[in-house]
Order: sequence, then structure tokens, then C-alpha cells
Amino acid sequence: MPGPSAVYDVIVIGAGHAGCEAALVAARSGLSTCMLTLKAESIAHMPCNPSIGGPGKGHLVREIDALGGEMGRNTDRTYLQVRYLNTGKGPSARALRAQSDKTQYKRAMRETVSATAGLEVVEDVAVEILVEQGRVRGVRTLGRGELACRSLVVTSGTFLNGLIHIGERSFPAGRQGELPAVDLSDSMRHLGIAMRRLKTGTPPRVHREGIDYGRMEPQLGVEPQPKFSYLSAAEDRQQYPCYLTRTTRETHRLIRENMARSPLYSGAIKGIGPRYCPSVEDKVVKFPDKESHPIYIEPEALDTVEMYVQGFSTCMPEEVQLAMLRSLPGLENAVMLRPGYAVEYDAVDPTQLWPTLECRKTLGLFFAGQVNGTSGYEEAAGQGILAGMNAARRLMDLTPLVLGRDEAYIGVMVDDLTGKGASEPYRIFTSRSEYRLLLRHDNADRRLTRRVLDMPHVTRERRRRIEDKLARIERELARLRNVALAPSNGVDEALRRLGSAPLSGRRPAAELLRRPELDYSHLEMLGYPVDPDLPMEISEEVTLEVKYEGYIRKQQRHLEDFRRLEELRLPQDMDYGELPAMSREARMRLEELRPTSVGQASRIAGVRMSDVSLLIGWAKRLQLQDQDEDEAPTS
Repeated sequence: MPGPSAVYDVIVIGAGHAGCEAALVAARSGLSTCMLTLKAESIAHMPCNPSIGGPGKGHLVREIDALGGEMGRNTDRTYLQVRYLNTGKGPSARALRAQSDKTQYKRAMRETVSATAGLEVVEDVAVEILVEQGRVRGVRTLGRGELACRSLVVTSGTFLNGLIHIGERSFPAGRQGELPAVDLSDSMRHLGIAMRRLKTGTPPRVHREGIDYGRMEPQLGVEPQPKFSYLSAAEDRQQYPCYLTRTTRETHRLIRENMARSPLYSGAIKGIGPRYCPSVEDKVVKFPDKESHPIYIEPEALDTVEMYVQGFSTCMPEEVQLAMLRSLPGLENAVMLRPGYAVEYDAVDPTQLWPTLECRKTLGLFFAGQVNGTSGYEEAAGQGILAGMNAARRLMDLTPLVLGRDEAYIGVMVDDLTGKGASEPYRIFTSRSEYRLLLRHDNADRRLTRRVLDMPHVTRERRRRIEDKLARIERELARLRNVALAPSNGVDEALRRLGSAPLSGRRPAAELLRRPELDYSHLEMLGYPVDPDLPMEISEEVTLEVKYEGYIRKQQRHLEDFRRLEELRLPQDMDYGELPAMSREARMRLEELRPTSVGQASRIAGVRMSDVSLLIGWAKRLQLQDQDEDEAPTS
């Protein structure tokens, strides 16, 4: 028989990227925290591509770091290669991506978890969420029985009723070699939580010795080596190349001839897969005009011979996978160490959650990560730190933290999920934001660190650094606007060498810096005094603020209109039937999703502009009623 119940402030189910962020922020806030996992050795495991960052995702990692999270620092400690992507698409789209050593990443995160005071790792299986009078009170486990808590964060990943498919074979698993969580999924349904079936997948792994790298195009890291975390020190580390190859006509022929054996097309898989990370079968079927697709060969870790085949996710039979691999240039003699597979799993309908990621039906119950219908380590970690902070803030009597679409990509993601749902695995992109120039990769700490200074997990060093950075940016911006340069033969000659027009009169440095062909490093050449001790990250941020000042001001004007809609609150018990002119579809969607503001309602599919106009009038009327009640004299 299990012993007496253990009591924690916060319990986190799952130890993936969402679980780690949630548990760490709760424990670092001084709360007794339990991380419940099947195997402690699987903490922060990377079952798919061992990379962090990329378009949109790199922005998320910077935001996690700015909020006091761990993913950025752990990546900086363990990467094999780091480089910028989308450098030609402007500052809003530029993103940092690192190829991690998955063994070192897990080890480093386990060490961080173990060294965190107040955080206990328990190896057990969660089988039931315990709720009493609409409030979570704990979780029942297979081995220890009841574990009591005041807040519970579920980060179960792909384990809920997980089912793996490889060709004609299928078997229960959350991921390869690990059992699914069937009872926990049933418990959630019993609580009235609506679920849906989703699917994701992973490619085969190949032996590094069976690859002809000379037939591929090397992809190298950049120097100096940039960092994800604002707290990481610069260092010069050996970097390892990735390699680019492409699918061929033979690859496509093999896929077409064996399509009936793919569970994706045989009908065996019912779950909906990710639109933006499709299997190679899907690519061939959905893009028949494409003669080839890029495939990247990437190292998984220094202590393994396995290489990851990015862009080659598949669930074909094993012998077909091997033939497909050997049709790729450079992989003619490939040795397949592990086949690719697809996994189906249950996910929560995230429209049942508040923007804090707390369940609308159950106080103290939070969900984060793939269980909410997202894909990717970064999306999971972003939700994890938000859910963990709000689980902690609830117990610390602090106002819940809600990040707006104008403040963070985490805010964009959570607003999309809770307002629109996830009919397919959700992935963040910079294009999902209306305010991309405000949500740049470089300024995440300026946007977000001040939002969490009321929490004890924010270290003294982080507080000092953000205060120092903000002061230095403001000083440098003021100096660039005030220090001017007069035209001269030397200045005009230097401008011509830089491909820029000569001065027509005395001009401040900020005005010249707006020219597309000039950057901060050119100012000293032109005779402007510069601060030699100004760090590169600050000079780059100052440059972007100056260059895009007009565009930023325009987005801020749009933002004022957006905020006005967000400030028009909608009561949760509102009777949408009282709005007779509203479209039937809008009424149904609003009754179902219960938006908290007119702004959120305007982003729901099926709600038209005429419906939004009705809501604006109704919300303003409610505002006036509330003001009248507040101003009414009391007897």
C-alpha cells in the first residue's frame, strides 16, 4: 500500500521542455515543487531534431530567457553549431538557430533541476487528476498513490494515448521505447475536458560513417558566436558543420510506389498532422511539381554516431525507408540505425483555457506544451514558463500574467491557441504577429523582463543587467540625435566609398544611420565620436531603433487601436442571444469560446466585422453601466 500523501505547492506532470520551465520557475519562486516523470534520465529529452531556434522559434527562446527561463542558457552551454537564419529578410524575421548536443543538453538541464532548491523529481506514472469543488487538489500516481498540491501543471507531451506507426505496424507508446499515458487521458475526459487527436512524426537516423559528405553542401556556423541568453558570456567554441542534400526522382518514385503502405495514406492514422512540418510523403503528394526537396544531415551529439535527417520525417515501412535514404546524394551507402515513425496522441482543446493557460473549469489546473496542440520544443517551453509562473502567482496572491500580442510571440501563440484552438499542431512564425518590428529578436528583454520583476525567480544579476542596458540604450539614442556632423571633403569622400550620398548640410548621426547602406560601425569612419565600450548587442539594437523609427511609430499607432479593443472587456456570463443582429455563426462561436475582450472576439474565425461593431457598442454600454454604479451615492 502507498504511504501517506505528499503535499506540494505545485506539481508538474512531465519533464520535457514545458515541464522543465514550469517546474524551475515555480521552485525558484520559493514554492515546494514536484516534477513527476516516468524516467528522470529523460528530463529535457529531444526525441526529434536536436536543434533550438529558427524563424519565430528563436524569438520564443529569447522571450523565455527574458522572463527568467532556462532554455536559452542551456542551449548556449551545449550547442554544436549556431547561426542566424533569414538575415536577408530584415530585423523582424532574423532568427538565431543552434544545433544542440542532445546528450549534453539533457545532462545540463538535469544538473540544473537537481541543483534547484525546493524542486523534487519523482519517478512515477500519473493516472488521475484529483479535483474537489471545482479546484485541483492533487494527482493520483501508480506507485505513490495521492500527491496533494495547490496548483497542477500538465505537460504530458505526446504521451496521452500515444500510438506509434511504422508502415503496417502500430503499437502503444508516447515516443519510441516509452509507454503511453492512457489512464491520465481518461481522467481528463472524465473531468469534462474536450480532447482531440493529433499526429506528429520523426525521421530515421543514420550512421555518420555511411555518409559521403563530399556530395553534400556544408552548412557552417557563424563567428563571432551569438547567444540566446542575455546572461551568457561570449566564447569561442569549436563548431561542427551540418550538410545539405536533396531528394531525387528515385526518392519520389519509391514514395509513390509504396504510398499504400504508408499509414498516412492507408487510413491507419486518424490524427491531424502538422501543416508546416510535413512528412516527406506529404511533400511529394502535395507538391507534385517540385522535382526535389532540401534535406539536412545534422549531428545529434558528440558521443553518438547517429545523424539526424532533417526534412525526411516518414512512417513508411523500414525497408522502404532504407531505400529512400539510399536514393539521396551522399547517402547511397547509408546505414539506418533507427527508422522514422509517426505518433498519434490526445491533445487538449486549448480554447478551454484562459490566456494564463489555466483551465476555465478547474481552478489551479494548468496545461502547457504539446498537450495544448502545439509542435516544437520552443513552443512547449514558452507555454511552460507562462503556465509555471501563473501557477506560482496564483499561490503568491499576485495578479495573473497575461502577455499581449503586442508584447511577445508567447502572447501571440497563447492568444491564437485559447482564442482559435488548434485543429492541427500549431507552430509559431513571425508572420503570425501583427507587430513584428516591435517583437524583434534583439529586444525581448526590453519588452518582457520588467513584466516579471515582482517575482523572486528573477535574479539580481538579471535585474542589474536590464537596468544597465536600458540606461545605455537611452543614452546612446539621445547622443545620436544630438551629435551632428558638418559636410567636408573627407566626410563626403568616405560616404562615396560606402555607396552613400554626400551631406547637404549639418546632420545628426541618427539621420545618417537611417540610410540603408550605413550601420553603426561606419559612424567612426565618418568622424562621429562613438563609445568604444558599447557592447555589440546594444549598438545593434540602437541601430535598429533608429533605422526603423518611422515604421515602429506607425505600428505603435496601430497598436493604440488594438489596445482599445483589448480594453473593452466581455463578461464571461454574457448572453450573446441578446444581440439579435449578430450572425448565427458568430453567436455560436462566441458562446463556445467565451472571449474575454472585444479584441479577442475579433480574432475568432466566423466573427465578422459587423459582429465586432455590435460587440463594441455592447461592451461600451456595459462600461458606462459599471461607471454609473461606481459613482452612485451609497446610503
